[in-house]
Amino acid sequence: MKLYDEIIADCRRLLDTDYSRPLPVGPADWPQVSDRSMILRSDMAYELGGEHLPAIGCTLVTADRALVPADRLTLLGPDLPQIHADVPYARIALIRTDDASLKEGPALYRAIRDLEHTRYHFYPRGFMMRISASHQKESVRIAKQALQDGLSFEKTGNRMISAFRKNPCVRAVQLFYITQEDFDYQALSRYTKEAERITKTIDHIAKTSLMDCRSCSLQSVCDEVEGLKDLHFRGQKALKLQ
Repeated sequence: MKLYDEIIADCRRLLDTDYSRPLPVGPADWPQVSDRSMILRSDMAYELGGEHLPAIGCTLVTADRALVPADRLTLLGPDLPQIHADVPYARIALIRTDDASLKEGPALYRAIRDLEHTRYHFYPRGFMMRISASHQKESVRIAKQALQDGLSFEKTGNRMISAFRKNPCVRAVQLFYITQEDFDYQALSRYTKEAERITKTIDHIAKTSLMDCRSCSLQSVCDEVEGLKDLHFRGQKALKLQ
């Protein structure tokens, strides 16, 4: 499955820099809390991606071992203990899956969305994600007490890698956190929006029996992305055989 591979390669050119810092990958030993636990403003140290600052969250899937060879955790910018006010923020997860387990059609779309929705079931203590899927924004409130207790991107990152790893089709996770002020968030946002277009096109292909690509509003996406048109015609062949 090469649907997102070009976007992953573009993202890596932004993320693999001289100032990116590897963090240790290890046990997910930072405690979790209930999904109903809230961090009020009075208990908040600051917000990652707060107010009108960039706040990006994205999960990209591939089956290519060369793109995501092993688990990895990387930070670009200051770590949580070094931040003292709202800063721009991005979280990018590159997931390598067992290609055969993703299947095709609606099952493929559900598998991709299930991986994306891991973030909705992720509750590290003192790290409250605030997600607006319609605006493709993902900000995080950081609790004062959690910082005093040692919360860092290493702690929450290993917890998130563990959350992704619970999915049986996942083979490796590379997680990037970005808090750097002068990072090119605009370019990263373009890549994440293109990834969402691809995901919606997969859903469209799964749901429609349309044969004439010229009349499809998503033809430009299929033309640009390797694998989408093939996915479409395999689906049409399956319909004919039923």
